[in-house]
Order: sequence, then structure tokens, then C-alpha cells
Amino acid sequence: MPELPEVETARRGIAPWIAGVRLTGAVIRERRLRWPIPAGFEAAVAGCRVVAVERRAKYLLLPLARDGRPAGTLLLHLGMSGSVRVVPAATPPRTHDHVDLQLEGGRCLRLHDPRRFGCLLRLDGDPGRHPLLRDLGPEPLGPRFDGAHLAALARGRTAPVKCFVMDAKVVVGVGNIYASEALWRAGIHPRRPAGRVAAARFGALAAAIRAVLSAAIEKGGTTLRDFVRADGSDGYFRIELAVYDRAGEPCPRCRRPLRSERIGQRSSFFCPRCQR
Repeated sequence: MPELPEVETARRGIAPWIAGVRLTGAVIRERRLRWPIPAGFEAAVAGCRVVAVERRAKYLLLPLARDGRPAGTLLLHLGMSGSVRVVPAATPPRTHDHVDLQLEGGRCLRLHDPRRFGCLLRLDGDPGRHPLLRDLGPEPLGPRFDGAHLAALARGRTAPVKCFVMDAKVVVGVGNIYASEALWRAGIHPRRPAGRVAAARFGALAAAIRAVLSAAIEKGGTTLRDFVRADGSDGYFRIELAVYDRAGEPCPRCRRPLRSERIGQRSSFFCPRCQR
């Protein structure tokens, strides 16, 4: 599933091509995404200008304007295996190319979603108040996220710290891969109860989350199964992962074999010596 770095990579990839550009219409080949695209969507977006390309958690947000006035926001989620690309509008669609947002100048923003777990919604009003966004925690690379924030929310929590940091109400965008990597960097065992992590160690964990996500964004996202960048190439941060999917290999720090366990129904990778 595309995680925050992959979605941010997609945002950066498409923004130069669509920000400030007018939509001339939309071609919907398959309306049955996670939530059906309603009739009238094409007419609602035709003639609107894309004001910006933004991201909130793992959602892409495209605020629209018509004649200089706000005209809603498009909310796009890539689901389990989706991707977006900017291509010439005449490019023949592939299987699972479900939606084209047609751009002035002969290009389109094309949504590819084999499993149809993604979504494309048009929202009126403040998108931050939509049920999908209103309860989300802070952005991990934003000013509201630090060790003090984690420590305050962790008080009394018995859930494993890995599950805690993967809770989008605590902090957004820390998916399974990057949670494992950040906990290894911070030296914290993923099974340790969140309420038993000291404040100072949460400071180290917050810094590790920032570092691993920033590195992934810089490298273009992690290649796992289906993810491709906006230009169609693979992300390539995967070659720099320290522990994820490396059970049995030597820990990069102490050389003891890494382990894998199921925590919160997800595969978790860690060093039994370095992380406590």
C-alpha cells in the first residue's frame, strides 16, 4: 500500500503539471471505486482550475476554483495499489486506468487502480472537516509533531508502541514499513507498551520517524509490489531499508540476526539485542 512517502512523491511528481491548470472535463471508465463516483462528477469539475496539489496524510487534495471562486476540493486516495500519472490525453488507457482528469493543453491526470480500493471524491467546504480527515493526528514532518506529543498521548496506553505510532489519530502516515525502520533507529522494541516508553525515548522516536520519512521522500518512495512514481518509474528507497523484510539477516548495528513477529496483525522486523 502506498505510504506517506509514496503519496508525497506522487504529489511532487504531478504538481508541476497540474497546479494552476484548467480541467476541461473527466473521463470515467469505472465508477465503482471504494465509493462510487457519482453521476454529474464530470460536469462539476469541467472548467475548474486546479489551485494547488496538496497532501494530508495519505490523501491527495486538489482545491478547485471557478472564475476565481472556490469550487470544492478533489480528494484522491491511491488505495492498496493505485498510482497517478500525467500523460497525453490521447494515450490509450491500460487495463485498470479508471479515471482521466482532462487538462487544458492536451494532457490528463490518469488514475490507475487495479484493486479499486482507492477513491476520488469531490468535497464542498473545508476538507479538513470531512469524516475521512477531521480526526487525523498531526503530520510527522510538521511543527506539531515531536516527542512531547507522543509522550502525552501514550500515558496509560498498554498497546505495543508500534501499533501506537501507526494510529492515524496519534500521527498520520507512519505505516508498517516506516514504523519498523524508525523503531530500530530509536532502539525501541516494537512490542514495548506505549505507556512504558520514557519521554526522552519518545523524543528519539519522533526524530527517527522524521528522519526515515524524509529519507524515503528524498529517494522517491519505497518499491514494494505495485507502487510506481508519477513518471512510471519505481521508487527506490527499498534498497536502504535497515530491518524491514530482512528477518535472519545481520543487524546493521550489532550483527545479531534480525527477527520478525506478528504485532497488531502486521509483520514487524526488529533486532532483539539493539531494541528494548
